[in-house]
Amino acid sequence: MKKIICIILLFSSARCFAQDSIYVRQTINKLSSEEFWGRGYTKNGMTKAADYLSAEYKKIGLKPMGASFKQSFKFPVNTFPGMMLVEINGKELLPGKDFIVNNESKSIKQKSVLQQIDSLKYQSSENLQLLLKDKLTWSVASEVSEQTLIQVKKSAIIETPREINVDIENQFIANFNASNICGFLQGTKYPDSILLITAHYDHLGGMGAETYFPGANDNAAGVATLLSLAKYYAANPQPYSVGFICFAGEEAGLLGSKYFTENPLVPLKSIRFLINLDLVGTGESGMTVVNASVFPKAFSALNEINDKFKYISKINSRGKAANSDHYFFTEKGVPAFFIFTQGGPSAYHDVFDRPETLPLTEYKDLFRLILGFNKKMME
Repeated sequence: MKKIICIILLFSSARCFAQDSIYVRQTINKLSSEEFWGRGYTKNGMTKAADYLSAEYKKIGLKPMGASFKQSFKFPVNTFPGMMLVEINGKELLPGKDFIVNNESKSIKQKSVLQQIDSLKYQSSENLQLLLKDKLTWSVASEVSEQTLIQVKKSAIIETPREINVDIENQFIANFNASNICGFLQGTKYPDSILLITAHYDHLGGMGAETYFPGANDNAAGVATLLSLAKYYAANPQPYSVGFICFAGEEAGLLGSKYFTENPLVPLKSIRFLINLDLVGTGESGMTVVNASVFPKAFSALNEINDKFKYISKINSRGKAANSDHYFFTEKGVPAFFIFTQGGPSAYHDVFDRPETLPLTEYKDLFRLILGFNKKMME
């Protein structure tokens, strides 16, 4: 009877925390807001996000992995803090919506005639090119090119581009300061063994003084789910320690997770399993597990739980891939899954990845699935 009561209490507690979607939604809204300016490299966006997450860790009751929750490191990055003017045939285009500047571009101020190179490419000089695109997708660069490339959405212009007027400001930062946010809850029986949950909190930041990339699905949703799991485990101590890391520098090339694996705050051999959450704000079409074929026993255990409770409609298997923060851990011998959900809005690395259009379709079920999987890993 005592065992049955414990099981009932466990599932009741899991249900309560999984249904804490108000906290998750508020966290996504906060991280995706103008205040954090795309959690990037201008207007102190990433620094503000790091401070916010450190405060949340403390509020939840996590302990720092090191002297503080922040593990600082530096890397070079090209930024766009100021002017962002592009006019085609006298029509001013909207940053982010009508055009983006290639992330390696340098400052340029020029008014000139465009020469057509092919059906999609135009050039006004050796250092300025225009490229027509169906979708605008931005990223982060760690160097500056000799050329400025402007990508323009095809639907934003009606006439053939003939004249261009640009005023674009870049600023290269050789040593940008960033921080991984690292905390843990000590296990009651096996404190030296750790189950690790990770998610990157950085995004693309801003392009100019008036345009930022919210990054709701990528990856405010992953961070919010991580924090929700931290709240659950803080209220429900586990036999194994549970660690939580929000990485910086993922969009610049998995730099935060690479730095951690090279300067670990816990012994990597003590990590029993790692779950990395990135792009988990949807789920209508199921989810994918990267490294599923690398760790077939763990993937089988995940599927057994999902089949029993019918959490996720479909779990797709994928092999090894260097596409998120799990990668460098796996390269160091740490067993890890990278989980992302599918379906819903198609916004990705653009200004349309907003919290108001993010459905959080499978948040509750994914939450319960992770709890069940971690419980299995502790047996």
